[in-house]
Amino acid sequence: MDLPRSITIRESSHRILNPFTSDKLATLGAAIGLRKGASVLDLCCGKGEMLATWSRDHGIAGTGVDISTVFLAAARERAAELGVADRVTFVHGNAATHVAAEPVDVAACVGATWIGQGVAGTVALLERSLRPGGMMLIGEPFWRAEPPSQEAVEACRVRSRDDHNTLPGLIELFHGLGYDVVEMVLADEDSWDRYRAAQWLNVRTWLDANPGDDELAPEFRAELATEPLRYVRYERPLVGWGVFALMKR
Repeated sequence: MDLPRSITIRESSHRILNPFTSDKLATLGAAIGLRKGASVLDLCCGKGEMLATWSRDHGIAGTGVDISTVFLAAARERAAELGVADRVTFVHGNAATHVAAEPVDVAACVGATWIGQGVAGTVALLERSLRPGGMMLIGEPFWRAEPPSQEAVEACRVRSRDDHNTLPGLIELFHGLGYDVVEMVLADEDSWDRYRAAQWLNVRTWLDANPGDDELAPEFRAELATEPLRYVRYERPLVGWGVFALMKR
């Protein structure tokens, strides 16, 4: 049980595996009023940057769950580097079935709602680990503008226009699920650039070290030739992303 090697190569230099900068992650932690000793569950935690930095900055304790052994190794290294390895734990497992042994103060799935087959299913999954009165964090993309064609939709990494909501549509969805939206921090074009453009250098660096003698080389060579244009033409202007803090009504 692990992620494809291609994903870990693309994101090899990333600490945050979403279009979020460290400043935005810090803003989110401050905005939701984290208190010392609060418990946080992070499903699909990636390299654990959220848990590790929030533990350093706010004194939280937490558990991260992810399928990637590569990302979890990086998460444990980061926690040790920041001196919080005694407060945050990283578990290799299927986040889609993980429920905390004890209810937590904050339950999060930031950028991976496929684990619940969409937002509604992920909210239902996180509810199983959240204490009454706790806070839920959902990271999710949305349409910033209406895609002009099916070609544009597919260039934004989805098959249907309905695979993303609009920002107002997301707020309405959360409300319909019985939650108040109490905070949000949204990505901008710069944070998108830091996420996507950094992948191009990671791919090029890997290609330079593996000149045609690896099965991924042709795929990565083709990707590097097309990805920058696809991104600036379609994804950058059309897709937004944000983390939404929810509390049950």
